[in-house]
Amino acid sequence: MRILLTGANGQVGRCIKQQKSEHWEMIAADSNTLDITSAAAVNNMVQNFEPDVIINAAGYTNLEAAECHKEQVFAVNAEGPRILAETAARAGIRFIHISSDYVFDGQKRMPYTENDYANPLSTYAKSKLAGELLALSANPDSIIVRSSWVFSEFDNHCNNFVKRVLLQAASGEVKTPADKIGCPTYAGDLARIMVDLAQCRQAPRGIYHYCGDKAVNRLEFAQAVVRALPDGGHVVVREVTAAENAERTPRPPYSVLSCEKIRALGYEASDWQSALKRIVPELARQI
Repeated sequence: MRILLTGANGQVGRCIKQQKSEHWEMIAADSNTLDITSAAAVNNMVQNFEPDVIINAAGYTNLEAAECHKEQVFAVNAEGPRILAETAARAGIRFIHISSDYVFDGQKRMPYTENDYANPLSTYAKSKLAGELLALSANPDSIIVRSSWVFSEFDNHCNNFVKRVLLQAASGEVKTPADKIGCPTYAGDLARIMVDLAQCRQAPRGIYHYCGDKAVNRLEFAQAVVRALPDGGHVVVREVTAAENAERTPRPPYSVLSCEKIRALGYEASDWQSALKRIVPELARQI
C-alpha cells in the first residue's frame, strides 16, 4: 500500500511518519514540497506517486493569527481538503482528513456526537467546518476524524499546550484558565488511528470522533503536565481568567467529543495521561 501524507511536519504528521511498516510505502509532504491549495500540484503528486490513500494532516492551526489571515486560513483548511478529496475521488483512492472539536460552540454541556449541529465560533473553526463540508461534497467516501486538544513531543511552533505549560513551568509558575473543558489527545494515538483507517478497507465513510479518555478543564490539564515533570513539585499552577491569559479569539467552553462511533470499530480512546508521563520529561529537557 502507498500512503500520501500531507502536513508531514505538524504534530500528527510527524507521529504518522513514525508509524513505519513493511506493509506500506509513504511519501511525506509538507508545505514546501506540496501546495495542497494548488489542484495542479496535488494532481501531479498523485499521478507520479500513485498512492492508495491520502491522509491530510495539514492545517493552519494558530487560532489568534487566523483572525488576521482569513484568506490563507480558508485556503489551507477548506480549499485544500476539497482539492485533495476531489483528486482522491478521481483517482479512486481513499481520502482521510483530520478535523477539530472547535466546529462546535460548546453550549451542549454533554459529549458531542458526530450528528450534533456544528456552530463554529472563530475563523479557524469556521474554516475547519468548511473543509469537512467541501471534502464530503467533493468525495462522499471521505473519512473525517475530529479530534481535540492534540499534543505531542513535537514543538509545532508552540501551538502545543503542553509545550506552553512547560515553558511557564521553567520559571516556577504556570498560569492558565479553567474555563474550557475538553479531552486531551496524544498525537501518536491519533496517528495510529489514521494509519489503521487507511489500511482498513471496510471502515465506513463519514465523520468520526477520536480523543482522550478523560475530560478535564485546562487548569487540570496543566496540573497533569506539571505532575509528569520529574521535579514538578516546586511548580505552582495558578488559575487566571481568560482575559488575563490574553486570549482574544473565542473558543468553545465545552468541546468533549463522544467516541462511541469509532469505539464500535474497535478503537480505544487515547490514554493521554500515560502519554504525558512518557513525553514530558524529554520535552522539559529541550527547554
